[in-house]
Amino acid sequence: MKVGFSERDITPRAGMERPGGYGKAFHDGNVHDPCKIRAVVFNDGNNRVALVGIDTLDVPRVLVQNARIGIEKACGIKPDAIMVGASHSHSAGPLSMVLPGQFDHASELVQRLAYEMSSCADPEYMKTVEKLLIEAVTEANDNLTDAKCGVGSGYEDKSAFNRRFIMKNGMACTHPGKCNPDIVKPAGPIDPEVGVIGAWDSEGKFLGCVVNFACHGTTGPGGTSADWIYYLEKTIRSVTGDQAIVVFLNGACGDITQVNNLSPYNIDFGERAARFVGTRVGAEAVKVLVSVEPGELIPVSSLTKILKIPRRKPSPARLQRAFDIINQDRSQVDSTDWTFAKEIILLDALIEKEPIVDVEVQAIQVGPAVFLANPSEFFCQYGLNLKAKSNFPFTFPVELANDCVGYIPTEDAMGEHGGGYETRLTSYSNLEVGAGDKIVNALIDLTKEMTPGAVPEPPKVDPSKVRWSYGNVPPEIS
Repeated sequence: MKVGFSERDITPRAGMERPGGYGKAFHDGNVHDPCKIRAVVFNDGNNRVALVGIDTLDVPRVLVQNARIGIEKACGIKPDAIMVGASHSHSAGPLSMVLPGQFDHASELVQRLAYEMSSCADPEYMKTVEKLLIEAVTEANDNLTDAKCGVGSGYEDKSAFNRRFIMKNGMACTHPGKCNPDIVKPAGPIDPEVGVIGAWDSEGKFLGCVVNFACHGTTGPGGTSADWIYYLEKTIRSVTGDQAIVVFLNGACGDITQVNNLSPYNIDFGERAARFVGTRVGAEAVKVLVSVEPGELIPVSSLTKILKIPRRKPSPARLQRAFDIINQDRSQVDSTDWTFAKEIILLDALIEKEPIVDVEVQAIQVGPAVFLANPSEFFCQYGLNLKAKSNFPFTFPVELANDCVGYIPTEDAMGEHGGGYETRLTSYSNLEVGAGDKIVNALIDLTKEMTPGAVPEPPKVDPSKVRWSYGNVPPEIS
C-alpha cells in the first residue's frame, strides 16, 4: 500500500467576500489562521482514490468537476475516485452561495438581489482554488510512498450539540435561546464518533491522517480562519509532528453546532470555543492514532451516482408576498422578512432555469472504511442511519462534498410538528421532502457493491499454561 499527502494555502485576501449568511460580508485582512486544501491519495497497487478537505463554507460542483478533469489529466486519478469535502468554516473564502452568472437569465430586479445584495462567490478566487486543488492532489500522488495505515474511531460528546429543540407549543425551533424555559427536549441527536485513518511510512514516521467528525465550523475565533479545524490540526501536530497533514471531512452536521443551548454559560463563540472544540476532537483523534494497528487498508475503490431531485416550489401567494415585501422601503421592513422574501424570489428564478437538481452521491472505500458523501447540509440522523445500515466496520458520512445543495432536514422536521431555520425555503435550501432518504438509500446501495477489507490486528499469542513464576504464589501473610 502507498499513501501520499499534500496541502495548499487558500487564505482569502482582505476585501474578498466572507460567506456564511444571506447578505454581503467581507474579510478585513485580520487572519487568525490559514485556510487550506489538504489532500491524501491512497494506492492499493490496483486503484487510487483521493480524499480532499477544503477550508471553505462549501464547494461548487463546477469547480469540483473542472478540478477532477485537471487531476485526471495531470496524474491519472479517475474523476469518480476524487472526493472534495468542505469543512463548512464560516470564516473562509468566497466559493459559496450565488455563483458567477447564475442569475444572468433572470430579470434586472432578480440580478440586483442576487449579485448586489446576496453573498456571492468570487470568480478569481474560484480559479485560484481550482488550480491549487489540482496541484494538491497531484503532489499527493507524487508523494506516494510505502505506508501502513490504521483505522479506528473515538468518542467525543462534549463539544457538539443539536441546535434544534422541541418547544412546549409542539413545534421545533432552531437556537431557541439559551436555557429557554419553553424547551422540552432536543429535536434530534448528535454523532459523537471521531473517525480516523492514520498513515505511517516504512520507517514508522507519521505522514498524516483523515479525521471525520460532525460539527458546524461556526465558532468564529476572529478574522479569517479555518475555524475549530485549525485547533484540530494543531492538537494532532503537537503529538505527531509539525509536518503531519490532517485532512478533515465534516460529518452529517446540518443540525449540529458547538452551541450548547442548555448551558447557562456564554462560551459558545470566539477563540475559546474554537480551541475547545478543535482540541477535544483532536485529542480524541490522537487517542485513536496511538491505539490502532498499522497495516494495509485494502482494497481501495470508488463509486458515484447522480440522483435527480426536484426543488420545492413556493406557492403563487408566497411569491407575491415576497415581491410585496421587496418593493417596500427596506428600512421599513423587518430584516428577517426582507432576507427570506429575497430568497423566495431568487428561488423562483432558479426553478425557472433548473427545476431538478443533479445530486451526486459517492462512496470511497479504504479497506474496512467507507466514506459516504453527499452535497447537502445533511441532518445528523441521516448520518446515523448510514452507519446503522452500512456493511462496513467503519462508515464515515461526509457532507457538503463535491457540491452544495443546502440543508436536507428529516421528514419529521418538515412535518406537522417540525419547523426551524433549516426548513425555510430559500435559493440555498429547497430540495423536495424525502430527499434525505433517497440519498441514504442510494449510498447504501453503493456500499453493497463493495467488499469491506480486513481491519489490521496486532500479533496474537498462543494460549499458554505456563504461569509467571513471580506471581504464581499463595498470599504471604508473614
